[in-house]
Amino acid sequence: MKRSEALIPLSHEHHHALFQAKLLRDADEVVPATAVFRKFWEKEGALHFRIEEEVLLPGSGLDGPSSDEQVARLLDEHLQIRRRVGRVLAGDASLEDLGELGEALTAHVRFEERDLFPRIEAGLDAGQLAELAERLKLAEEDG
Repeated sequence: MKRSEALIPLSHEHHHALFQAKLLRDADEVVPATAVFRKFWEKEGALHFRIEEEVLLPGSGLDGPSSDEQVARLLDEHLQIRRRVGRVLAGDASLEDLGELGEALTAHVRFEERDLFPRIEAGLDAGQLAELAERLKLAEEDG
């Protein structure tokens, strides 16, 4: 299925996250891998998570986490990834930890792209998708 215009910016960011995840999985030294990941997280990753939670989910038409397993999964995975990121950025991560963060990030992106985004696109009409696209664009611009 072709991605709707509303979600294309988030999908592009997912490509960047997948690249970072591969770098984490393939890392052979903690310090340089952490430095590269820090730049990604501070420039793009943290904001991406906030936009998904604060703009995408409220505009998605999906129910909340108490009644929608996929919404609950998204929020749970964001929390788990943030915890891992915190350890990495604090300098408390091993190569194994970096690899596990890379695996978690990859699985999360795949879930959103394959399961969650198609549900959102199917549940919103063209006008609602256009409105969501505008809100996502404004959130990106505002940072």
